[in-house]
Amino acid sequence: MFGCLVAGRLVQTDAAQVASDKFVFDLPDYEHVNHVAVFMLGTVPFPAGSGGAVYFSVPDPKCGGPVWQLLGFITNEKPSAIFRISGLKAGEVGGAHPFGSSSSSVAQVGVSVEALDQLAQQTPESGSAAPTGDSFLHFAQKTLDSLYNFAASFAVTQAQMTPNPSETFIPSSCVLSWYQNFQRRMSQNPNFWKT
Repeated sequence: MFGCLVAGRLVQTDAAQVASDKFVFDLPDYEHVNHVAVFMLGTVPFPAGSGGAVYFSVPDPKCGGPVWQLLGFITNEKPSAIFRISGLKAGEVGGAHPFGSSSSSVAQVGVSVEALDQLAQQTPESGSAAPTGDSFLHFAQKTLDSLYNFAASFAVTQAQMTPNPSETFIPSSCVLSWYQNFQRRMSQNPNFWKT
């Protein structure tokens, strides 16, 4: 019913069924994994009104077992998702988990079939969402704001300027014009800078 994919590795479709509605994939060598994609194979849909909560666990000898952390979910309407796991570590607080106390010595990705209304009430670990185009736009906007504010903090009037032959001055109107032009181009095509 499910597949799991890590870049540079073969697709895993052999999830171990640990209960009638719970499945786990082993994730060996997880220290070198940044993102994991979990998806439905398209052969069997979720039962009506159900979806799959996606969890991640890292073996934690201090706790005597793995600590499961909620990454997000997949549904019939959203049959795949990419999650960032590189920032999640053993020993960090994990929520209640549905997989029992396994003694696995490798990291695991688990899918638990649950009611959609239960999925809507759960909060994934912060930082598990993969970067999106919106996050890039937000980063670019913050960078533009920072540059403009930094440059503007050095602004002086022409009367306040002290002649210094070794220093070049740029009119703030020039920086503002560049800032506005860059914003306009980003809003039209967030990938314009790649060309």
